[in-house]
Amino acid sequence: MTDRPLTIVFMPESAYGPTNNCIGIGKILEQRGHRIVFTSESSWKGKLEPFGFEERLVSQAPPPPDDAPQSAGQYWADFMAALAEALRTPTIDQLSTVVEPIFASMLDGATYCEPQLREILGSVEPDVIVQDNVAAFPALLTHGAPWVKIVSCNPLEVKDPGIAPVFSGYPDADRSGWDEFRAAYARTHRDTWERFNAFVVDSGAPPLPDLEFVHESDHLNMYVFPEALDYRRERPLAPTWHRLESSVRETDEPFEVPDELREGPGALVYLSLGTLGSADVELMRRLVSAFAESPHRFIVSKGPRADEFDLADNMWGAANLPQTSILPLCDVVITHGGNNTTTESMHFGKPMIVLPVFWDQHDNAQRVHELGFGIRLDTYASGDTELRDAVDSLATDEALHERAAAAGTAIRAADGKRRAADLIEHVGRSASAG
Repeated sequence: MTDRPLTIVFMPESAYGPTNNCIGIGKILEQRGHRIVFTSESSWKGKLEPFGFEERLVSQAPPPPDDAPQSAGQYWADFMAALAEALRTPTIDQLSTVVEPIFASMLDGATYCEPQLREILGSVEPDVIVQDNVAAFPALLTHGAPWVKIVSCNPLEVKDPGIAPVFSGYPDADRSGWDEFRAAYARTHRDTWERFNAFVVDSGAPPLPDLEFVHESDHLNMYVFPEALDYRRERPLAPTWHRLESSVRETDEPFEVPDELREGPGALVYLSLGTLGSADVELMRRLVSAFAESPHRFIVSKGPRADEFDLADNMWGAANLPQTSILPLCDVVITHGGNNTTTESMHFGKPMIVLPVFWDQHDNAQRVHELGFGIRLDTYASGDTELRDAVDSLATDEALHERAAAAGTAIRAADGKRRAADLIEHVGRSASAG
């Protein structure tokens, strides 16, 4: 195989989880001398070059009218307002009100940016293409370079009759609602899938599998999820599939616990509900009020509307925090259950309270709960006492802390991020040699 530097294109979904995952893997490859190009959505402009990557960004929607620009906080406030009622309904009802509309929006973006992607790939001439996205981009498949699929959502996304349906949050031990949920998914997503599949085929790519919005790669597929939480499948995955125990980036700045929280009673708790959850100011205020009466200390990721609510005396926080530098310092994590935060908490051996909001967060919450690495609570219905009791329970459970720490040691030893870089490098070098 040739030892020349490879040109590797990453295309993550325009969200922090997939993008941070690709940043972590891409940085290792960049340090090995490879040329790393991100074809992210245009809102990431200026955020990727500081890591040593090239930005060849794409627009996934027409430019907005020439009116006053909207702040990030206002964008997410509007987004949450539109979904507020739907997020409080059972997951089977969210298939039509939350999941399908989000899919439809992402598929519209994939369709819109197709010509831009073809132009970029023709100019960059990649040796290998890496996609961490729930939607197919035909240009990535038809360019000619081998492409790699990463799943940085809960692995229920890779469906199997022996595991619960994705987005359901249903328990592994009780299959009574699985068929009904799958039928509802097919009913609510069939028309959207047929339209997108027609676009994919018209663009020269292979047809999509039934009711799937992205292909499986013939070259390499990886999913980010620790074995300690993984599912028992009836149908083994193909040999092209590899599990990455975690993929924790090493690009966050160092963090020291603020003076006002460094000393004091109780456990140190990290609270982060992600961009979407923290944009629900009413929810954040309720959590602040509940935990203001807790004997523990809290580091709070306040999110895009940080200026709209205050923290209690036993708390410190900011709009954006270096999560992977904070997690090792904490005793308990309160999270929305996004796959990045879930796997990062497992990576550092931290018990979790999971307050899911949407998408695969319900699945991660259920898996953490049923395998005993934390507690799943109803995000909108849990009372103040229930929330505080959950923190007390995890903070004082020595057996759980020992088990979580042991799982974290094994996960870190697997070094999923470097394993991913090795696998991607092998695909690129094999193609170059051929």
